[in-house]
Amino acid sequence: MDLPIKRISAHARREKSIRHGHISTLHIWWARRPLAACRAVICASLWPDPADELCPEAFRKTARAEMTKWARQNLGLLGQESFPRFNRLAKNGKKLDDNVEIRKALFDFIADFANWDNSTVKEYLETARALTQTAHEALGGASGSRPLIVDPFAGGGSIPLEALRVGADAFASDLNPIAVLLNKVVLEYIPMYGQHLADEVRKWGEWIKEAAEKELAEFYPKDPDGATPIAYLWARTINCEGPGCGAEVPILPSRLLEKSRDRSIWINLSGKGGSVHITIHQGSVAEQNLNGTAKRGSVTCPCCGYTTPIARVREQLKKSGGGVKTARLLAVAVVHSKNGVRDYRLPHESDYQALAKAAKEIIRLRYTNPDFFPDETLPLMSGVFNVPLYGHNTWSSLYSDRQLLLLITLCRLVKKVGEKVDSKKDVGFASATVTMLSLAIGKVADYSTSICTWVQSGAFIGHTFAQGQCLPMKFDFAEGVPLVGYSGSWEGAIDWGCRIIEREADALLHVGQSELVSATAQSLPDDTASCLITDPPYYNAVPYADLSDFFYVWHRRTLGSLHSDLFQLKEAPKAEEICEMSGWDPDRYGNKTAAFFENEIGKAFADSRRVLSPTGIGVVVFAHKTTSGWEAMLQALVSAGWTITASWPIDTEMAARLRARNSAVLASSIHLVCRPRENADCTVSKTDIGDWRDVLAELPNRIHDWMPRLADEGVVGADAIFACIGPALEVFSRYSRVEKASGEAVTLKEYLEHVWAAVSKEALKMIFEGADAFGFEEDARLTAMWLWTVATTEKEESLTAEGAEEEDEKIKKKTTGGFSLEYDAARKIAQGLGAHLEDLGHLVEIQGETAVLLPVAARTRYLFGKDSTEAPRGRPKKKDKQLTLGFEGELKQIEEESGDWTGEFKGKAGKTVLDQVHQSMILFAAGRSEALKRFLVEDGIGRNFLFWRLAQSLSALYPTSTNEKRWVDGVLARKKGLGF
Repeated sequence: MDLPIKRISAHARREKSIRHGHISTLHIWWARRPLAACRAVICASLWPDPADELCPEAFRKTARAEMTKWARQNLGLLGQESFPRFNRLAKNGKKLDDNVEIRKALFDFIADFANWDNSTVKEYLETARALTQTAHEALGGASGSRPLIVDPFAGGGSIPLEALRVGADAFASDLNPIAVLLNKVVLEYIPMYGQHLADEVRKWGEWIKEAAEKELAEFYPKDPDGATPIAYLWARTINCEGPGCGAEVPILPSRLLEKSRDRSIWINLSGKGGSVHITIHQGSVAEQNLNGTAKRGSVTCPCCGYTTPIARVREQLKKSGGGVKTARLLAVAVVHSKNGVRDYRLPHESDYQALAKAAKEIIRLRYTNPDFFPDETLPLMSGVFNVPLYGHNTWSSLYSDRQLLLLITLCRLVKKVGEKVDSKKDVGFASATVTMLSLAIGKVADYSTSICTWVQSGAFIGHTFAQGQCLPMKFDFAEGVPLVGYSGSWEGAIDWGCRIIEREADALLHVGQSELVSATAQSLPDDTASCLITDPPYYNAVPYADLSDFFYVWHRRTLGSLHSDLFQLKEAPKAEEICEMSGWDPDRYGNKTAAFFENEIGKAFADSRRVLSPTGIGVVVFAHKTTSGWEAMLQALVSAGWTITASWPIDTEMAARLRARNSAVLASSIHLVCRPRENADCTVSKTDIGDWRDVLAELPNRIHDWMPRLADEGVVGADAIFACIGPALEVFSRYSRVEKASGEAVTLKEYLEHVWAAVSKEALKMIFEGADAFGFEEDARLTAMWLWTVATTEKEESLTAEGAEEEDEKIKKKTTGGFSLEYDAARKIAQGLGAHLEDLGHLVEIQGETAVLLPVAARTRYLFGKDSTEAPRGRPKKKDKQLTLGFEGELKQIEEESGDWTGEFKGKAGKTVLDQVHQSMILFAAGRSEALKRFLVEDGIGRNFLFWRLAQSLSALYPTSTNEKRWVDGVLARKKGLGF
């Protein structure tokens, strides 16, 4: 069955900003799939296409009845006016007699069911489950049984949860204990206990809060005026290494405390007598005046002005074990009890006394209860865990004394709840309650480390993993007060978890199963699953096991005896984890190379095929950014005995996603649809031989049929290229081997080169609206295709500079700007268009593994200089906020050097149409109206219809925020006035 991609993608993007009741708020897990995408894909996988001649008539009958009922009854009851097709059916009493119309009705239902708001609505659930049950039985399932959906890389549980929602059974397995724990909650505890569990968790959560408040009151004193501290704002310190100074300097990237429309509050630092003094100010001040002492990791002393370099800053922090114990309390954020107004003050003596008490208590606990401290090693992992560079070598070192005291107290109280809950009545219910309370500790821990920062724009504490799957160093940090109900509070953690239970309890889910097992050796018997739907790891994209240790070390202390099967080890298991790790940590993971990953993922796909019924369907989600990664994944699937039959690109990323601007990054996750390629005895078929000529003849037709379909759904650029892989691979992977006339086997890599060429040619036809794209020279064809490929990344970005000063231990290679592609992807696109990157140095610059289509301004010297064959050198000058054009000076210099076209364009026009369009764009941007007019009119460039066709195409392709878009539009605007 196909999918209504555009509507599902809209729901998936929206879901990324939904919080209340969403399973993502239960506990952190990295790279979760949106529930909307999972729900839609599962429906499409389980339900046959009514328009397919092989569709069982029993399913058509049920689909016809359910969709008609939906149109006549449920749609009106729910007040939905989304789909004219349903409204016409409801009004006119028409029947769904046409199979294509049934298919369209199912599309509409799937699209609307993907909406978060409808995921627990009774009418949607009943309809989906009726369709699932009928499809299962019509396709040979036992009467009364349900289809089984298997996910061997279950992670955060999105796929198995949605399997239960649509009426299937779910078996979720993972090698990571935290993932298994999350799936136990979602698949087992919530369906078993529902609202009763939520009530019990709220009850014991309140008991823990009251007990913790009593025990910890002396460590979190209220202000004498009754104000309540909600955050303590700290900065790590170093001793100034300036001659004769030695002042203790707070490492502070910014002095800003809060900035809103109404006010700005900041810190002033002054050096007096070898000490740094702090005052707090409020008013209006330009943000650029609020720089702190730290810039790019180096620290400037307010007393003597000496700048201590980053290497020495790092060494000082290493000696102090990360700098937490030597950090300075700068300010305290408080809320006044009378009016609820937030304010900031300098530390009081009572604050220092409370900190001293906490330090003393930690010393006592280390002697009496050492096992409560998470002193397991925190490894250094290049580009992922950078905090060890500054001395954080254990998990406990990430926390201040008071933060440790808080978390240890919560752990101890949760264990006490385990002793108090009456497990005699229901051991499972007691386990579920304590597990939920432990997960709440995980959420509090995420907001309670010394790398949590104060977010000035909203005045709240950012969590530890705010920057994704990494632990970057933060010089300043915010310590919350989790028992008073603000950022990262215990009360909030309990409420988030209970909201999920209460919401999903309304869905009346049946119970699924979660198990700790490797994907390469699943515990299910052969041929038991109806569907395999999974989102596997991608090379080194996310180091799940090491990341999960942040939580594992706490959950093992509260749940070790309760879930002994999950927490046998001191850390999450890593030896068998399918992940490429050698680049991050060659000492620990020297064997975990790309080859290791490819070999293990191949085993996992082979074992998944073993588990799946011969008539079953597989869906593998993939969103890797490199072509080599795609080739390896596809090779693993084909070698494991799968035939790839289709691919569904679903946009699963937020519109405000942190990514490289003007580069080809997948916005979509490509869902590869597969079928087992098996003999009657379930062994992999190895005797089906395909003819290479037949495969090549069929390939262009497949691409031609699929590309317009993607365009209609708004899928363009890199997403469309990779989305074509499914239909293209069906031609190739249906055979166990494809041979040339000589008998030589064709490799998948060789075939994919032809796929890229076919996609590129078909895309050009669409870009130039059916015109003969090959009327243009190779540079125009490549430019158009290149810009179309990066079109998926034109969404607005939310790029924060938080922590940027500390992350400069790696010198990042600067680029010239322009539009970047992975080099191999650029090479394949060029090759598919009959172009060669090595011959286009004046248009494309190679920067390691990246290829950059140069910005037009960077081509000025090539386009107007005497030696037009010379590739541009250097970088274009930066443009200021008034859009002063950096190439203007270069243009003037070329005029002076040549002396032959100052004020007039007397030089040669570019050799190609693209060069001529770029020349006109630069003349327009530089304000050379007369020169532009002579160039287009007197020199006759404007009389070439290809010039205007290319300019119009480039206007549609350049991202709206670029100079190129404005410039080419400026040229086009003069077309009519110039008589063309």
